[in-house]
Amino acid sequence: MPRGAVEVADVFRRYGDAYRQQHGSSLSTAQRRVMTAIEQCRTAALGGHVEQCDTCGHQRIAYNSCRNRHCPKCQSLARAEWLEHRRSELLAVPYFHVVFTVPQQIAAIAHYNKGPVYDILFHAAAETLQTIAADPKHLGAELGFFAVLHTWGQTLLHHPHLHCVVAGGGLAADGSRWITCRPNFFLPVRVLARLFRRLFLASLQKAFDANKLTFCGRWEPLRDRRAFQRHLAPARKAEWWVYAKPPFAGPEQVLAYVARYTHRVAISNNRLLDIEDGRVRFRWKDYRNGGRQKIMTLAASEFIRRFLIHVLPEGFQRTRYYGFLANRYREQKLARCRQLLAMPQPEPPHDHSARDYRDEYQELTGASLTECPACQRGHMVIIEVLRPKPCRPIDDTS
Repeated sequence: MPRGAVEVADVFRRYGDAYRQQHGSSLSTAQRRVMTAIEQCRTAALGGHVEQCDTCGHQRIAYNSCRNRHCPKCQSLARAEWLEHRRSELLAVPYFHVVFTVPQQIAAIAHYNKGPVYDILFHAAAETLQTIAADPKHLGAELGFFAVLHTWGQTLLHHPHLHCVVAGGGLAADGSRWITCRPNFFLPVRVLARLFRRLFLASLQKAFDANKLTFCGRWEPLRDRRAFQRHLAPARKAEWWVYAKPPFAGPEQVLAYVARYTHRVAISNNRLLDIEDGRVRFRWKDYRNGGRQKIMTLAASEFIRRFLIHVLPEGFQRTRYYGFLANRYREQKLARCRQLLAMPQPEPPHDHSARDYRDEYQELTGASLTECPACQRGHMVIIEVLRPKPCRPIDDTS
């Protein structure tokens, strides 16, 4: 089967119903909605329109997308819009990429407590960066950064971690000057890791004491306080992993890199190789073996199970902003940063709300959705609107 011919949606369309029948009682409403959205994406179920070239008469049907954030086919426009807004916020300073990872004992708890544990991950990582950076022994400044949650590894297993992109410096406490970090050095990772561990475990214990955590199946014994403490004992003693990568070469390199992380889903369609005899084959990188490319084969039901692990609770914010990039004071504090760095004030991002999405997509990505694929001279014009066809409700919980 040619590369690119297989999609995650094909796996769900072929094997989704069987998976629902076998595992329906363990599926959350959010997981069911994601399955249905991906199955229906760009099909007659969501409606669409017929387009015709105004030069050669070529026609094609374009079905509507599901726009679900977990869908591998529905992220390009959202990513482009997000990047356009972030471009106006970049400063003429080095940027660092810092990764916070939790040990397996925590990942096991997060499996049934995504909202509470992922919130703790965000809060602990943000407080760690802000506390160490505010200390005059290290930097003595208010940082500006954003954090993006990823919950997967290359083989789709549960691996919660945060990617943080942090400006290499910050505002003095009184806002009077910009304080730059040392060249090619951000903050001491061992100090970050130990504070992160302490803050995370303290917050997790508070969540347990407040009965905010749920334990099911093999983890049900952790409802007992002593069992919970025993489970966390190895994590309390272990060195937690925080990694600070070298600074980016410049602002544009920051944007190019960040685009790989902000709107990524568990697996992209271009990693899938084929679906045959109830099995899915896909490429993955073995980072423990020098990033070597390998091929993994999973039963379709196991592929679906792993994919659904990474469905976030509805309304959960997977990208968050802190310090002088926090939403409340972002505009004022960024203006002060630019003033101190002798940078010009940028033009505000364009308002695309009233524009056709195809024109917006071309402006943001450079790729045309209206150019005729046949003659490559004319433009595709909508000549008929197709209504959605009746199908299983997207919020089916039967």
